[in-house]
Amino acid sequence: MRKGILSTAAVSVALLAGLTACGSDDSGTSASPGASAAKPKGKIGVILPDSKSSARWETADRKYLGEAFKAAGIPADIQNAQGNKTSFQTIADQMITNGATVLLIVNLDSGTGKAVLDKAKSQGVATIDYDRLTLGGSAQYYVSFDNTAVGKLQGEGLVKCLTDKKAEKPIVARLNGSPTDNNATLFKNGYDGVLNPKIDAGEYAKGPDESVPDWDNTQAGTIFEQMLTSEPKIAGVLAANDGLGNAAISVLKKQKLNGKVPVTGQDATVQGLQNILNGDQCMTVYKAIKQEADAAAKLAISLASGQKGETNGTVNDPEGKRDVPSVLLQPKSIFKENVKDVVTDGFVTKDELCKGQFAAKCTEAGIQ
Repeated sequence: MRKGILSTAAVSVALLAGLTACGSDDSGTSASPGASAAKPKGKIGVILPDSKSSARWETADRKYLGEAFKAAGIPADIQNAQGNKTSFQTIADQMITNGATVLLIVNLDSGTGKAVLDKAKSQGVATIDYDRLTLGGSAQYYVSFDNTAVGKLQGEGLVKCLTDKKAEKPIVARLNGSPTDNNATLFKNGYDGVLNPKIDAGEYAKGPDESVPDWDNTQAGTIFEQMLTSEPKIAGVLAANDGLGNAAISVLKKQKLNGKVPVTGQDATVQGLQNILNGDQCMTVYKAIKQEADAAAKLAISLASGQKGETNGTVNDPEGKRDVPSVLLQPKSIFKENVKDVVTDGFVTKDELCKGQFAAKCTEAGIQ
């Protein structure tokens, strides 16, 4: 298992506000009243990975990045590769040909990401890895959350939920993210660091431990069903994100085990939060994506203006044998008692979270 070494510090992110961007964006509109009088030069290209593995890429990242670039009055082209590696490279080529001076990417895997970053570098285009580090790549900067810390919160969250249920020597299944995503490696480093000592001490029993290719939720359901068939006494599920968590919950429902077997998640999606309100998911990890997007946009705008980017730490790339200057943010655990914090922060709205059967549950959770 690769291990990324993170060095973090307190983060202060300047929030950029503006108009909402939607669709495939070319965000080169005039600056808003709050934007700097000096219009940045250059053009920024952004490649998002897909819309299947997590809703965040289209509902949050596209929106917040687009808003920030519009507020700064800088042209930006935001596209989504929809999980297709060939499309990812084609989009990058088009962006470079069309004059992008900064390229910000969320890789589909490190191989594809490296090819894109190396070509951009050869063309004099500044590069930023966003959310996922490209192992062996050449990105000048990296913007993300402390992903080992994300995994640690997941592990600690599952321990809390199992303790609350007074579980005795529980068998814990691990449903890991994609083996080609370095973030999944870091998440696992974090939660393994919490769970493995308990297994070694005899407090927990080792259960199935498998990765889900491409974070595919359908495959996750099949994998977890096989886990449960081979080990019917699974008492806890460390699922690496809300999508995988929901796949496990769907299988547990068939056996009337939902709510009895704690399941973790990540991303604070509407579905994940509703599962928490319903008692089917014990926790998720909230990453304030607006902060991440604003930090990445601020860095990209600086580079487009010919300035050096500001960072607060480094991340070690073990394949590239280098420390990548980084902006690292801190995640937050969300349980039923503080789901309201995600709504208060504006990450999800009460209207989308509290529909139908969840209206009463939102009231119980203090969501106003």
